[in-house]
Amino acid sequence: MEFTEEIRARFMKVSPAAIGHHISGGFMRADIKPVVDEMKVCGPAYTVHIPERDSSALYYALQKAPKGSVIVVDKGADKTFACVGEFLAEMAKGCGMAGIVIDGPATDKLALKNSSFPVFCTGYSPVTSNVTGTSGEVGVDIECGGAVVRTGDIILGDADGVIVVPDDFMPYLEDAEVKEAGEIEKRKQLKEGLVYNKREDFDVEKFFEFGVNKAINEIKKNKCSY
Repeated sequence: MEFTEEIRARFMKVSPAAIGHHISGGFMRADIKPVVDEMKVCGPAYTVHIPERDSSALYYALQKAPKGSVIVVDKGADKTFACVGEFLAEMAKGCGMAGIVIDGPATDKLALKNSSFPVFCTGYSPVTSNVTGTSGEVGVDIECGGAVVRTGDIILGDADGVIVVPDDFMPYLEDAEVKEAGEIEKRKQLKEGLVYNKREDFDVEKFFEFGVNKAINEIKKNKCSY
């Protein structure tokens, strides 16, 4: 299904956690976080592989990626050299990108925090990459934060972290919208005095006290009878 601006707007109203409940893969490591908690990003990935200090492939990606793309950077084994700073972020914004996700550090922390452009990274470094034109690839399958990312995959990230939304994204989006609506209602009920002390959808007492334990005791009893 085509990723439209309408669908992007719908994704921006749900949290990655609302989808993360239902996926077993495609989530990046917890250390990849936005520069500030209020930043949120969503859009099709445009992948960049920077295995060395040379970041020329990142600049090439900014010229070639479709507007609205999320630039996703695989730094390989290098976790020292920052490939994104204040002016690279401004260039990405000027090129119409939706955000940048880096499996590695950024630099110019204070400037990035004051920017409206979403940058996600693992931390910060005072040493940066160079543009030498000696290495790098764009549009290839990469690994970012432990998740496989292909160009065109839908990326969704907020203060909790970043996920790669499964290819058949509409059922996940629709389910997340239902979940978010339910949470809005639950918050309203809490403000009105609801005492929320038990799940309504799963009877944990029955499961543990009358289900699992009883079954285990029956198995033990039957084993002892042989």
